[in-house]
Amino acid sequence: MTVLFQKTKGLTDKETHYCPGCTHGIVHRLVAESLEELGVLGDAIGVCPVGCAVMAYDYFNCDMVEAPHGRAPAVATGIKRARPGNVVFTYQGDGDLAAIGTAETVHAAARGENLTVIFINNAIYGMTGGQMAPTTLPGQVTQTTPYGRDVNYSGFPVRVCELLREVDGVAYAERVAVNTIPHILKAKAAIKKAFQNQLDGKGFSIVEVLSTCPTNWGMTPVEALHWVEEKMIPYYPLGVYIDRNVHHDGKEGQA
Repeated sequence: MTVLFQKTKGLTDKETHYCPGCTHGIVHRLVAESLEELGVLGDAIGVCPVGCAVMAYDYFNCDMVEAPHGRAPAVATGIKRARPGNVVFTYQGDGDLAAIGTAETVHAAARGENLTVIFINNAIYGMTGGQMAPTTLPGQVTQTTPYGRDVNYSGFPVRVCELLREVDGVAYAERVAVNTIPHILKAKAAIKKAFQNQLDGKGFSIVEVLSTCPTNWGMTPVEALHWVEEKMIPYYPLGVYIDRNVHHDGKEGQA
């Protein structure tokens, strides 16, 4: 009998706590499949954020560490430097990575730490009830912007890939989405490449994933998928922002 699909060994059997329609589960699967297919599941060490994925240690079938809020890249740096033979990754949301953890993210990138960062951008604070995040779109309604985000008062959203492509230590930065099957396939390829880069010693790799939050957006799951396509992707264009080898002898070479 030909097996067309089976659950990855990279995920445990525990039922997730995510809301119906949340795409965290899809990204979890893509990360787990990539680790399994690369043959590094037994060598992987993940770092959980504070946010909706705070209990990711229950779902990934590899060693996991819980970091203080925003400090996942710093924790991952310590792990990777102590155990350079392991594959170390962080899994972070937009509040964890782009707000309280901005300094840790930028400086891990500037140092060219040989890490893989999976960044979930759903344009809102999910775990705490739907407040404005650094990635909340202009005009977007949240619990703390009931009349829509006013850029004159709250500033503009942070475009993480665009920011990090200017940092010399970044080897790879790509923005993907998981709202359609073609986008999911491209996201899988990007995530797998980010892990392969680590195996090849290329430096800091980040994959930003445009994700949904139907509960806090006040939408059905299907409406949320359309909102990603119609609202998020125009503001956060998909694609590769940087792809190169970062050499620690002070030189840099294009991939």
